[in-house]
Amino acid sequence: MDAVTQTNHLKAYGITYWSLENGNAAKWLLNYEGGSFLLEDNEATRNECKIRGVTFQVISDTQVAQILDEISSPSLNMEAVDLEKAPKIAVYSPKDKMPWDDAVTMVLTYAEIPFDVIYDEEVLNDKLLLYEWLHLHHEDFTGQYGKFYGAYKSAPWYIEQKKASENLAKELGYSKVSQEKLAVAIKIRDFVIGGGFMFAMCSATDSFDIALSAEGVDICETMFDGDPSEIDYQQKIDFNKTFAFKDYTLVRNPNEYEFSSIDMTSKRQSIQRTSDYFLLKEYSAKWDPVPTMLCQNHTQLVKGFMGQTTSFDRNTIKSTVLVMGEVNKNQEARYIHGVKGKGMFTFYGGHDPEDYQHRVGDPKTELDLFPNSPGYRLILNNVLFPAAKKKKQKT
Repeated sequence: MDAVTQTNHLKAYGITYWSLENGNAAKWLLNYEGGSFLLEDNEATRNECKIRGVTFQVISDTQVAQILDEISSPSLNMEAVDLEKAPKIAVYSPKDKMPWDDAVTMVLTYAEIPFDVIYDEEVLNDKLLLYEWLHLHHEDFTGQYGKFYGAYKSAPWYIEQKKASENLAKELGYSKVSQEKLAVAIKIRDFVIGGGFMFAMCSATDSFDIALSAEGVDICETMFDGDPSEIDYQQKIDFNKTFAFKDYTLVRNPNEYEFSSIDMTSKRQSIQRTSDYFLLKEYSAKWDPVPTMLCQNHTQLVKGFMGQTTSFDRNTIKSTVLVMGEVNKNQEARYIHGVKGKGMFTFYGGHDPEDYQHRVGDPKTELDLFPNSPGYRLILNNVLFPAAKKKKQKT
């Protein structure tokens, strides 16, 4: 899985998932040749690699022993992690077509990793219990319809989305979309606390935390829920209820395409596209296998990309949350991870790792053009991570 050898990094994750699904043994060789996978050799796996265009090497048992012995050396920052079972995956996404694409759905499809699409009905009916891993599609859990009001209030898709959301909320027994979305966020919170893995990108990151922190507080203006927001709602926000963020200020203006001070989009105007990169941190593979797995890549320098929530202000991130990817000069976090109860969450800023400034209505990214994308590899690290054999954390 290094930068030179592998012809298709993204589909290699799909091969590993496929191998696990078929009951084969597998190991993730952390920091060994770009985070390579050691799979059980058989004709079916070889053929699958050839069909999908994934580079592989057949090695002897003696070579395997030599590699594992090398990795076990205390002087090397490497580790071999057993992968046990392909996790059952759910993508939280509306059933109807939205005027934007979702990077996770695209890369799962491209890598040929199976997943189920679920939405509010399934979540509220406790269907999350069927899954180990959940991705939150580009979503607004605050009930403000993505803060698209200022630019798109007259657009047919916005009007239809608002009407569909209101109808769904009523069908599910809620008088407001914000109340229904809060109920969904609470179910997702409980899924993570109970041991689930959650991955979110773009606006699903900060809007999720904002919704939890605003439980019982009306932060929606009249055009969103039919009545005014509470005058002093900022003082009623409870940061103790959030996963990752603290001390943020909500954006009250309904015409502004922004939720809060968490997002760095408007604070990073001086960064040019040609110099927009973030750095992945390096961790001890033997002592910190979780962040090491999540940061496996063939480069530590990853191209930046924009989104409604592009990145996170370091000043709004809780001290218990690990910043795994950052822009040092800007005090800007791009990729963060944390523990909640028995489960874990990862938040990744931006919309599409290979579309710098994806806009509403833009065509989807063709991943055949980016089979070695470092930005998309980070997503797939999270997909495969729950398959790892759980070890008691060293202290």
